[in-house]
Amino acid sequence: MKPNATSAATGAMPLLRAVDVHKSYDRLEVLKGISMDVEQGEVLALIGASGSGKTTFLRCINLLEEFQQGEIDLDGEPIGYRMTGGRRRKIPEAALSAQRARIGMVFQSFNLFPHMTAEQNVMLGLTKVRGKPAAEARDIARHWLERVGLAERRGHYPFQLSGGQQQRVAIARAVAMEPRLVLFDEVTSALDPELVAEVLGVMQDLARSGMTMIVVSHEMLFVREVASRVVFMDGGHVVAQGPPQELFRDPESERLRSFLGRFHGVFS
Repeated sequence: MKPNATSAATGAMPLLRAVDVHKSYDRLEVLKGISMDVEQGEVLALIGASGSGKTTFLRCINLLEEFQQGEIDLDGEPIGYRMTGGRRRKIPEAALSAQRARIGMVFQSFNLFPHMTAEQNVMLGLTKVRGKPAAEARDIARHWLERVGLAERRGHYPFQLSGGQQQRVAIARAVAMEPRLVLFDEVTSALDPELVAEVLGVMQDLARSGMTMIVVSHEMLFVREVASRVVFMDGGHVVAQGPPQELFRDPESERLRSFLGRFHGVFS
């Protein structure tokens, strides 16, 4: 499946471009030539069954996983690797860290530091990675905690927060760094059902603000309402992609029809 044609039509460079990305664990090939573009301000949803390669692809974008073949570019700059003397080489750790700082990621688990308050968790990357003074970092942290509805909880430790509140702190921490792109990996899967809506509401607000996002999710109602484009992955391949209304209304692939059949009633 080729990258989408939007960039070619407008002449603009996509924010993110993946070309023929392959990833294997020993003999198990998880990504089998993934290619796609993500435009500035786009909300791209990755859907598919467990094991289809969605999370692995996100982790390759964020340099948490090495990939053996292909290229991923952010703002036209190759991520993680350079061709030197005809050979593909990993870039130095300092350059890797600088690239990683331009990509935010929110995980299934909240990954908050338990000995830090919500405010301190959000401030940490701003002071340690961005080098901002503590006072400025505090103002930014408070702004984003207010944005995700947690202004009154900024002094609370993770154990004093619900799962939904902890995930909203994790989102605030990611977007406070002003990344070019934010990746969301099944961020509601560890939450009780009644807490899912509050996290999805925050993500919907970020999407409306124009933030560029790649979202792995099984929340199909959310995907239908928020995503500008959906990519269906199966067995390490991109099988289908398009606007959610088109893809869900008339799926061309039998595998996609079978997958969507699990969500009976969502698309009526």
